Amino acid sequence: MSSSSNIKVTPIQNSKIDSVDFNNLSFGTVFTDYMFECEYKDGEWQTPEIKPYGNISVAPSARVFHYGQAVFEGMKAYKDENDDIFLFRPEENFKRINKSSSRLAIPEFPKEYFMDGLAQLLNLEKDWIKKGKGNSMYIRPFVIATQPAISASPANEYKFMIILSPAQAYYAGEVRVLIAEEYSRAADGGVGFAKAAGNYAAQFYPTKLAHEKGFQQIIWTDANTHEYLEEAGTMNVFFRINDKLVTAPNNDRILDGITRKSVIQLAQDNNIEVEVRRVSVAEIKEAANNNTLLEIFGTGTATVINPIIGFSHKGASYDLPKIENSYASLFKEKLTNIQYNLADDPHNWRLKIS
Repeated sequence: MSSSSNIKVTPIQNSKIDSVDFNNLSFGTVFTDYMFECEYKDGEWQTPEIKPYGNISVAPSARVFHYGQAVFEGMKAYKDENDDIFLFRPEENFKRINKSSSRLAIPEFPKEYFMDGLAQLLNLEKDWIKKGKGNSMYIRPFVIATQPAISASPANEYKFMIILSPAQAYYAGEVRVLIAEEYSRAADGGVGFAKAAGNYAAQFYPTKLAHEKGFQQIIWTDANTHEYLEEAGTMNVFFRINDKLVTAPNNDRILDGITRKSVIQLAQDNNIEVEVRRVSVAEIKEAANNNTLLEIFGTGTATVINPIIGFSHKGASYDLPKIENSYASLFKEKLTNIQYNLADDPHNWRLKIS
Protein backbone atom coordinates (compact mmCIF):
# COMPACT_ATOMS: atom_id res chain seq x y z
CA MET A 1 0.00 0.00 0.00
CA SER A 2 1.42 3.35 -1.02
CA SER A 3 0.05 6.86 -0.70
CA SER A 4 -1.22 8.78 -3.71
CA SER A 5 -3.73 11.39 -2.58
CA ASN A 6 -2.98 15.06 -2.04
CA ILE A 7 -2.52 15.23 1.72
CA LYS A 8 -0.99 18.40 3.10
CA VAL A 9 2.00 17.71 5.39
CA THR A 10 3.25 20.24 7.92
CA PRO A 11 6.73 19.12 9.08
CA ILE A 12 7.78 19.00 12.72
CA GLN A 13 10.64 21.14 13.93
CA ASN A 14 12.14 18.62 16.36
CA SER A 15 11.31 14.97 16.97
CA LYS A 16 10.45 13.67 20.46
CA ILE A 17 11.75 10.19 19.71
CA ASP A 18 15.05 10.50 21.60
CA SER A 19 13.18 11.21 24.84
CA VAL A 20 11.19 7.95 24.69
CA ASP A 21 12.24 4.82 26.57
CA PHE A 22 10.98 2.13 24.20
CA ASN A 23 11.80 -0.59 26.71
CA ASN A 24 9.36 0.81 29.27
CA LEU A 25 6.22 1.91 27.46
CA SER A 26 2.95 2.32 29.29
CA PHE A 27 0.21 1.41 26.84
CA GLY A 28 -1.45 4.36 25.15
CA THR A 29 0.45 7.13 26.95
CA VAL A 30 3.27 7.96 24.51
CA PHE A 31 2.44 9.49 21.12
CA THR A 32 4.51 10.06 18.02
CA ASP A 33 5.47 13.30 16.30
CA TYR A 34 2.62 13.54 13.80
CA MET A 35 -1.14 13.16 13.61
CA PHE A 36 -3.65 12.99 10.76
CA GLU A 37 -6.63 15.34 10.69
CA CYS A 38 -9.54 15.91 8.33
CA GLU A 39 -12.54 18.20 8.81
CA TYR A 40 -16.10 17.59 7.66
CA LYS A 41 -18.04 20.74 6.87
CA ASP A 42 -20.33 22.14 4.19
CA GLY A 43 -21.53 18.61 3.52
CA GLU A 44 -18.19 17.03 2.61
CA TRP A 45 -14.83 15.93 3.93
CA GLN A 46 -12.15 18.55 3.32
CA THR A 47 -8.50 18.10 2.28
CA PRO A 48 -6.71 15.95 4.89
CA GLU A 49 -3.63 17.18 6.70
CA ILE A 50 -0.76 15.57 8.57
CA LYS A 51 0.59 17.94 11.19
CA PRO A 52 2.70 17.89 14.36
CA TYR A 53 0.97 16.06 17.21
CA GLY A 54 -0.60 18.54 19.58
CA ASN A 55 -3.72 19.78 21.27
CA ILE A 56 -6.81 20.58 19.24
CA SER A 57 -9.22 23.44 19.74
CA VAL A 58 -12.87 22.41 20.14
CA ALA A 59 -15.72 24.58 21.38
CA PRO A 60 -17.21 23.65 24.76
CA SER A 61 -20.54 23.45 22.97
CA ALA A 62 -19.24 20.84 20.51
CA ARG A 63 -21.87 18.14 20.22
CA VAL A 64 -19.41 15.36 21.05
CA PHE A 65 -19.38 16.59 24.66
CA HIS A 66 -23.15 16.65 25.00
CA TYR A 67 -24.52 13.85 22.85
CA GLY A 68 -21.59 11.47 22.50
CA GLN A 69 -21.15 11.40 18.74
CA ALA A 70 -17.74 9.72 18.78
CA VAL A 71 -16.43 6.47 17.30
CA PHE A 72 -12.95 4.99 17.01
CA GLU A 73 -10.87 2.07 15.80
CA GLY A 74 -7.89 0.11 17.08
CA MET A 75 -5.19 -1.09 14.69
CA LYS A 76 -1.50 -1.97 14.74
CA ALA A 77 1.48 -1.65 12.42
CA TYR A 78 4.43 -4.07 12.62
CA LYS A 79 8.05 -3.94 11.44
CA ASP A 80 9.89 -7.05 10.27
CA GLU A 81 13.62 -7.75 10.36
CA ASN A 82 14.06 -6.07 6.95
CA ASP A 83 12.56 -2.82 8.25
CA ASP A 84 9.44 -3.32 6.17
CA ILE A 85 6.18 -2.12 7.76
CA PHE A 86 2.92 -4.04 7.62
CA LEU A 87 -0.69 -3.51 8.58
CA PHE A 88 -3.02 -6.37 9.50
CA ARG A 89 -6.36 -6.45 7.66
CA PRO A 90 -6.73 -2.64 7.56
CA GLU A 91 -9.72 -2.73 5.21
CA GLU A 92 -11.68 -4.44 7.98
CA ASN A 93 -10.93 -1.50 10.27
CA PHE A 94 -11.95 0.96 7.57
CA LYS A 95 -15.25 -0.83 7.00
CA ARG A 96 -15.93 -1.07 10.72
CA ILE A 97 -15.31 2.59 11.54
CA ASN A 98 -17.73 3.57 8.79
CA LYS A 99 -20.25 1.02 10.07
CA SER A 100 -19.88 2.52 13.55
CA SER A 101 -20.17 6.02 12.13
CA SER A 102 -23.37 5.22 10.25
CA ARG A 103 -24.99 3.93 13.44
CA LEU A 104 -24.26 7.26 15.15
CA ALA A 105 -25.37 9.35 12.15
CA ILE A 106 -21.77 10.38 11.36
CA PRO A 107 -20.87 10.74 7.65
CA GLU A 108 -18.70 7.92 6.32
CA PHE A 109 -15.03 8.66 5.66
CA PRO A 110 -13.48 8.22 2.17
CA LYS A 111 -11.41 5.05 1.75
CA GLU A 112 -8.67 6.84 -0.20
CA TYR A 113 -8.14 9.37 2.59
CA PHE A 114 -8.08 6.61 5.22
CA MET A 115 -5.62 4.31 3.45
CA ASP A 116 -3.37 7.05 2.08
CA GLY A 117 -3.39 8.87 5.37
CA LEU A 118 -2.24 5.72 7.16
CA ALA A 119 0.51 5.09 4.61
CA GLN A 120 1.92 8.61 4.78
CA LEU A 121 1.66 8.78 8.55
CA LEU A 122 3.44 5.46 9.07
CA ASN A 123 6.17 6.34 6.61
CA LEU A 124 6.80 9.59 8.47
CA GLU A 125 6.91 7.71 11.80
CA LYS A 126 8.78 4.58 10.66
CA ASP A 127 11.59 5.10 13.18
CA TRP A 128 9.02 4.90 15.98
CA ILE A 129 8.05 1.36 14.94
CA LYS A 130 10.44 -1.07 16.60
CA LYS A 131 11.31 -4.59 15.48
CA GLY A 132 10.66 -7.71 17.48
CA LYS A 133 7.59 -9.62 18.60
CA GLY A 134 5.58 -7.65 21.11
CA ASN A 135 6.69 -4.33 19.63
CA SER A 136 4.19 -2.53 17.42
CA MET A 137 2.64 0.80 16.58
CA TYR A 138 -0.86 1.13 17.97
CA ILE A 139 -3.05 3.16 15.62
CA ARG A 140 -6.10 5.04 16.84
CA PRO A 141 -8.40 6.49 14.16
CA PHE A 142 -11.39 8.34 15.60
CA VAL A 143 -14.18 10.75 14.70
CA ILE A 144 -15.81 13.38 16.91
CA ALA A 145 -18.70 15.78 16.36
CA THR A 146 -17.30 19.31 16.52
CA GLN A 147 -20.27 21.53 15.57
CA PRO A 148 -20.80 24.11 18.35
CA ALA A 149 -24.49 23.54 19.10
CA ILE A 150 -26.30 21.91 21.99
CA SER A 151 -29.58 21.04 20.33
CA ALA A 152 -30.20 17.28 20.43
CA SER A 153 -29.59 16.34 16.82
CA PRO A 154 -26.68 15.04 14.69
CA ALA A 155 -23.86 17.48 14.07
CA ASN A 156 -23.03 18.86 10.65
CA GLU A 157 -19.31 19.29 11.42
CA TYR A 158 -16.85 16.55 12.40
CA LYS A 159 -13.16 15.94 12.85
CA PHE A 160 -11.55 12.66 11.73
CA MET A 161 -8.12 12.02 13.24
CA ILE A 162 -5.46 9.32 13.45
CA ILE A 163 -2.90 9.29 16.25
CA LEU A 164 -0.10 6.77 16.82
CA SER A 165 1.29 5.27 20.01
CA PRO A 166 4.27 2.87 20.15
CA ALA A 167 3.32 -0.24 22.07
CA GLN A 168 4.66 -3.38 23.67
CA ALA A 169 2.67 -6.40 24.87
CA TYR A 170 -0.64 -5.32 26.41
CA TYR A 171 -2.45 -7.35 29.10
CA ALA A 172 0.13 -9.04 31.30
CA GLY A 173 -0.16 -11.40 34.23
CA GLU A 174 -2.91 -13.78 35.26
CA VAL A 175 -6.47 -12.77 34.44
CA ARG A 176 -9.53 -13.80 36.42
CA VAL A 177 -12.96 -12.67 35.34
CA LEU A 178 -16.33 -12.09 36.95
CA ILE A 179 -19.39 -13.14 34.97
CA ALA A 180 -21.88 -10.28 34.95
CA GLU A 181 -25.15 -10.84 36.81
CA GLU A 182 -26.56 -7.30 36.95
CA TYR A 183 -24.83 -4.89 34.59
CA SER A 184 -24.84 -5.14 30.80
CA ARG A 185 -22.48 -3.93 28.13
CA ALA A 186 -25.11 -3.60 25.40
CA ALA A 187 -28.73 -4.36 24.58
CA ASP A 188 -30.71 -5.50 21.55
CA GLY A 189 -31.16 -2.72 19.02
CA GLY A 190 -28.40 -0.63 20.58
CA VAL A 191 -24.86 0.25 19.56
CA GLY A 192 -22.95 -2.68 21.05
CA PHE A 193 -21.65 -3.72 17.63
CA ALA A 194 -20.17 -0.25 17.05
CA LYS A 195 -16.91 1.06 18.47
CA ALA A 196 -18.75 3.98 20.01
CA ALA A 197 -16.91 5.84 22.75
CA GLY A 198 -19.91 5.65 25.09
CA ASN A 199 -19.85 1.84 25.04
CA TYR A 200 -16.55 1.90 26.87
CA ALA A 201 -17.47 4.63 29.33
CA ALA A 202 -20.49 2.56 30.40
CA GLN A 203 -18.22 -0.38 31.23
CA PHE A 204 -15.96 1.49 33.60
CA TYR A 205 -18.15 1.46 36.70
CA PRO A 206 -19.04 -2.27 36.78
CA THR A 207 -15.43 -3.09 35.86
CA LYS A 208 -14.27 -0.92 38.78
CA LEU A 209 -16.53 -2.95 41.09
CA ALA A 210 -15.04 -6.17 39.69
CA HIS A 211 -11.51 -4.86 40.32
CA GLU A 212 -12.42 -4.17 43.93
CA LYS A 213 -13.36 -7.85 44.26
CA GLY A 214 -10.02 -8.97 42.84
CA PHE A 215 -11.02 -9.60 39.22
CA GLN A 216 -9.25 -8.11 36.22
CA GLN A 217 -12.20 -8.17 33.84
CA ILE A 218 -15.89 -8.93 33.39
CA ILE A 219 -17.44 -11.42 31.01
CA TRP A 220 -20.59 -9.63 29.90
CA THR A 221 -23.90 -11.47 29.60
CA ASP A 222 -26.99 -10.70 27.55
CA ALA A 223 -29.06 -7.82 28.88
CA ASN A 224 -32.39 -9.68 28.76
CA THR A 225 -31.63 -12.73 30.91
CA HIS A 226 -27.93 -12.62 31.91
CA GLU A 227 -27.86 -16.31 30.92
CA TYR A 228 -25.67 -16.08 27.82
CA LEU A 229 -22.01 -15.07 27.59
CA GLU A 230 -21.02 -12.37 25.12
CA GLU A 231 -17.71 -10.48 25.54
CA ALA A 232 -14.85 -10.33 28.04
CA GLY A 233 -14.14 -6.75 28.99
CA THR A 234 -13.20 -5.07 25.71
CA MET A 235 -12.41 -8.40 24.02
CA ASN A 236 -14.29 -11.10 22.16
CA VAL A 237 -14.16 -14.35 24.13
CA PHE A 238 -13.58 -18.02 23.23
CA PHE A 239 -14.20 -21.18 25.25
CA ARG A 240 -12.46 -24.51 24.67
CA ILE A 241 -14.64 -27.46 25.70
CA ASN A 242 -12.61 -30.64 25.21
CA ASP A 243 -11.05 -29.97 21.79
CA LYS A 244 -13.89 -27.84 20.48
CA LEU A 245 -13.71 -24.05 20.29
CA VAL A 246 -16.93 -22.14 21.02
CA THR A 247 -17.67 -18.43 20.71
CA ALA A 248 -20.78 -16.26 20.65
CA PRO A 249 -22.14 -15.11 17.27
CA ASN A 250 -21.99 -11.53 16.09
CA ASN A 251 -25.15 -9.54 16.64
CA ASP A 252 -26.08 -5.94 17.39
CA ARG A 253 -24.63 -6.32 20.90
CA ILE A 254 -21.24 -7.85 20.07
CA LEU A 255 -18.33 -6.19 18.28
CA ASP A 256 -17.28 -7.83 15.02
CA GLY A 257 -13.71 -8.34 16.17
CA ILE A 258 -11.00 -8.62 13.51
CA THR A 259 -8.79 -10.75 15.75
CA ARG A 260 -11.85 -12.89 16.52
CA LYS A 261 -12.60 -13.66 12.89
CA SER A 262 -8.89 -14.32 12.26
CA VAL A 263 -8.78 -16.84 15.12
CA ILE A 264 -11.84 -18.62 13.73
CA GLN A 265 -10.12 -18.91 10.35
CA LEU A 266 -6.86 -20.14 11.92
CA ALA A 267 -8.78 -22.78 13.87
CA GLN A 268 -10.38 -24.02 10.67
CA ASP A 269 -6.98 -24.01 8.94
CA ASN A 270 -5.68 -26.27 11.73
CA ASN A 271 -8.65 -28.68 11.70
CA ILE A 272 -9.95 -27.45 15.05
CA GLU A 273 -13.71 -27.64 15.33
CA VAL A 274 -15.33 -24.23 15.87
CA GLU A 275 -18.91 -23.57 16.88
CA VAL A 276 -20.24 -20.03 16.58
CA ARG A 277 -23.40 -20.09 18.70
CA ARG A 278 -24.96 -18.85 21.90
CA VAL A 279 -22.96 -19.94 24.94
CA SER A 280 -24.81 -20.19 28.23
CA VAL A 281 -23.37 -19.52 31.66
CA ALA A 282 -24.83 -22.86 32.79
CA GLU A 283 -23.00 -24.73 30.03
CA ILE A 284 -19.63 -23.21 30.93
CA LYS A 285 -20.11 -23.85 34.64
CA GLU A 286 -21.07 -27.46 33.94
CA ALA A 287 -18.02 -27.89 31.71
CA ALA A 288 -15.82 -26.46 34.46
CA ASN A 289 -17.35 -28.85 37.00
CA ASN A 290 -16.81 -31.92 34.83
CA ASN A 291 -13.29 -30.83 33.79
CA THR A 292 -14.09 -30.48 30.08
CA LEU A 293 -13.61 -26.69 30.11
CA LEU A 294 -9.93 -26.49 29.19
CA GLU A 295 -9.47 -22.85 28.19
CA ILE A 296 -11.04 -19.41 28.07
CA PHE A 297 -9.29 -16.61 26.23
CA GLY A 298 -10.07 -13.13 24.99
CA THR A 299 -9.07 -11.71 21.61
CA GLY A 300 -8.53 -8.13 20.50
CA THR A 301 -6.15 -5.80 18.71
CA ALA A 302 -4.36 -4.50 21.78
CA THR A 303 -4.01 -7.81 23.62
CA VAL A 304 -4.02 -10.17 20.57
CA ILE A 305 -4.91 -13.20 22.73
CA ASN A 306 -5.29 -13.05 26.50
CA PRO A 307 -5.68 -16.32 28.43
CA ILE A 308 -8.13 -16.34 31.35
CA ILE A 309 -7.22 -18.63 34.24
CA GLY A 310 -10.48 -18.59 36.16
CA PHE A 311 -13.92 -17.10 36.59
CA SER A 312 -16.56 -16.49 39.23
CA HIS A 313 -20.36 -16.47 39.09
CA LYS A 314 -22.90 -16.13 41.89
CA GLY A 315 -20.17 -16.41 44.51
CA ALA A 316 -18.69 -19.66 43.16
CA SER A 317 -15.17 -19.65 41.72
CA TYR A 318 -13.82 -21.91 39.00
CA ASP A 319 -10.16 -22.45 38.09
CA LEU A 320 -9.04 -23.65 34.70
CA PRO A 321 -6.34 -26.31 34.30
CA LYS A 322 -2.84 -25.39 33.23
CA ILE A 323 -2.27 -27.21 29.96
CA GLU A 324 0.58 -27.49 27.52
CA ASN A 325 0.04 -26.73 23.84
CA SER A 326 -2.95 -24.53 24.55
CA TYR A 327 -5.11 -23.17 21.77
CA ALA A 328 -4.41 -19.66 23.06
CA SER A 329 -0.66 -20.04 22.61
CA LEU A 330 -1.08 -21.80 19.25
CA PHE A 331 -3.27 -19.06 17.80
CA LYS A 332 -1.16 -16.24 19.23
CA GLU A 333 1.99 -17.73 17.71
CA LYS A 334 0.40 -18.24 14.29
CA LEU A 335 -1.29 -14.86 14.28
CA THR A 336 1.75 -12.85 15.34
CA ASN A 337 3.97 -14.75 12.91
CA ILE A 338 1.72 -13.51 10.11
CA GLN A 339 1.61 -9.98 11.50
CA TYR A 340 5.42 -9.75 11.81
CA ASN A 341 6.08 -11.32 8.39
CA LEU A 342 7.57 -14.46 9.94
CA ALA A 343 5.20 -16.90 8.24
CA ASP A 344 3.22 -17.34 5.05
CA ASP A 345 0.05 -15.31 4.75
CA PRO A 346 -2.38 -17.61 2.89
CA HIS A 347 -5.40 -15.33 3.40
CA ASN A 348 -3.62 -12.10 2.34
CA TRP A 349 -4.20 -10.41 5.68
CA ARG A 350 -0.86 -8.62 5.73
CA LEU A 351 -0.54 -5.32 3.85
CA LYS A 352 2.90 -3.86 3.21
CA ILE A 353 3.39 -0.10 3.50
CA SER A 354 5.58 1.36 0.75
